[in-house]
Amino acid sequence: MVPVVKRYMGGGHGNTMNIEVSRWQWHKFKDLFHYYVLVGAIPLSLICFYVNIFIGPAKLAEIPEGYTPKHWEYHRHPITRFIAQYLQPSFQQEYEKYLHHLYEDDEAAKMRLVAKAIKEKMAERHDYQAYYYRPVTAKYFRETKAITERTKEIMGEN
Repeated sequence: MVPVVKRYMGGGHGNTMNIEVSRWQWHKFKDLFHYYVLVGAIPLSLICFYVNIFIGPAKLAEIPEGYTPKHWEYHRHPITRFIAQYLQPSFQQEYEKYLHHLYEDDEAAKMRLVAKAIKEKMAERHDYQAYYYRPVTAKYFRETKAITERTKEIMGEN
């Protein structure tokens, strides 16, 4: 009888392989979380620490004659002043944007009134819109005219 040689391919630990759910996504999340904590939270906390210890809050003082303070100079903390100066619009800018919005609404209302008056006159005189009135938005008229003139220059008159 010939001896049978048994081969254990894994060192004799058995021939089963346990299938498990991948934990790659969890490890990737942990790596990215730690990365962004190191990149973001640690430098920001160091900046806050430095500002609070070495600079500190602003102190009240008399305003010099003829000097108008900027809108960010009314804040007490240096970080709040930085945010107000570089990241947020001023109250005056916000107010002027609001006024522009009101102006645009008023102009649109006036245009609607004019269009309504024109339609009433056309109905009163039994006119047709196609022959006497065409509502035109002149928003892109200059650009279209310039493009047409440039095209005529390039291609020449036919």
